Amino acid sequence: MAGIHELSGLEMAAQYARGALSPVEATRACLARIEAWEPKLNAMYRVSAEAALAAARESEARWRAGAPRSPLDGVPVTIKENIYTRGDPAPIGTRANEDAPPQPEDAPPAARLREAGCVILGKTTMPDFGMLSSGVSSLYGITRNPWRLDRNPSGSSSGAGAAAAAGYAPLNVGTDIGGSVRLPATHCGIFALKPSLGRVPIYPPYIGRVAGPMTRTVADSAALMNVLAKPDARDFMSLPFEARDYAALDGFEPKGLRIGLLADMRVGLAPHPEVRAAAAAAARALEAAGARVEEMVSFLSAELFDGMGRFFEARSYHDLCLMPPEKQAKVLPFIVEWCSWRAREFSGRDVMAAYGCYVALRDAAVSATRRFDYVISPVSPILPYEAELPSPTNDPRNAMPHIAFTVPWNMSEQPAASVNWTFSADGLPIGVQVIGRRFDDLGVLRLARWLEGARPAQRPWPEVA
Repeated sequence: MAGIHELSGLEMAAQYARGALSPVEATRACLARIEAWEPKLNAMYRVSAEAALAAARESEARWRAGAPRSPLDGVPVTIKENIYTRGDPAPIGTRANEDAPPQPEDAPPAARLREAGCVILGKTTMPDFGMLSSGVSSLYGITRNPWRLDRNPSGSSSGAGAAAAAGYAPLNVGTDIGGSVRLPATHCGIFALKPSLGRVPIYPPYIGRVAGPMTRTVADSAALMNVLAKPDARDFMSLPFEARDYAALDGFEPKGLRIGLLADMRVGLAPHPEVRAAAAAAARALEAAGARVEEMVSFLSAELFDGMGRFFEARSYHDLCLMPPEKQAKVLPFIVEWCSWRAREFSGRDVMAAYGCYVALRDAAVSATRRFDYVISPVSPILPYEAELPSPTNDPRNAMPHIAFTVPWNMSEQPAASVNWTFSADGLPIGVQVIGRRFDDLGVLRLARWLEGARPAQRPWPEVA
């Protein structure tokens, strides 16, 4: 018999409505799951057991009274550490901020979750400053992949990806500025959506930075989008609110769609043969269902890709320079070397050239995808790498060659999702990426749901030894 932790968020809520399960029971089951896995995974920054059980009891009373706040009232959720939650510090993954004070108020995603009655179990881990897409942090240590503990969950929403795969909570929220919800999704075998920039209000906002759902099923992420995509005036980059039901996934048919297959970016790391085969298989499934599939030529040049690297280096080096020397000494040394090895010599002209690459990449991505309804590609070019490494190359002067498939869509503001397709010969998850036109978040969710139904048989979720 399936355990409570194996239920999706929508299945939990359906059982609440029937009186077959209570939010308190679900919360206790999730907390027990965390207790069992956490010594091995290290995916949680803070576990707020007492507060979660108190919120679950309040939700239970609302369901008994027939007055839930939302369809997800009482469903457990984890939130990435850098999404501010009232009363919790947000050290942004680095020991340099180990003395960070509690936040005075919730950031927009956390505020929407509380308003919906979701039960916040706690905060998930991330690497220093959310950079380099790994599970290595100077403050938290190493977060591991539940599919294989010697593998990296990727990042920067590393704890959220590991938590979702291990069944800590059916709902998890991460952030993404270059692949940070999608890379953990492909390496942990879950689903994640990077929404269009501004679709989910966030604070503080920044170029390319979004918050997005990370769940085991597409339907749970769609239901979570109905909660997260509500307006919040604090995000000056947010889109006008649209009263759209992101859970309206049924009835999607690929017939007649124009699908681009972007199998190789030709910069960064070359796609692993099994990764490339997964994307091609997903495209063939769409073609068999009547879609018109066309192979795309990469629009990402080595110059643009390096320019994005310089842009992120300049940003992080500036943040580092704002810290006193005693705090700088506590930052993960790999991060310090990565962001400073050339940025310390940048002129104003160099910084503006890097910014120009961001603008040019945005234009190139939108132009290359304009003639397609959707694009299919790999998410990460590689399989999950060693848990102890801060990047797959372990080279601070070539730290991000694995984000070529993900970072363009942050810059172009287009929605992009990772849906697990299959597994490697040695049992590691392989996701495929679905990219849509700007603002077509619902379309990306609907196509991802179709792919979820068309993919090969999936392996059972990992269990704690």
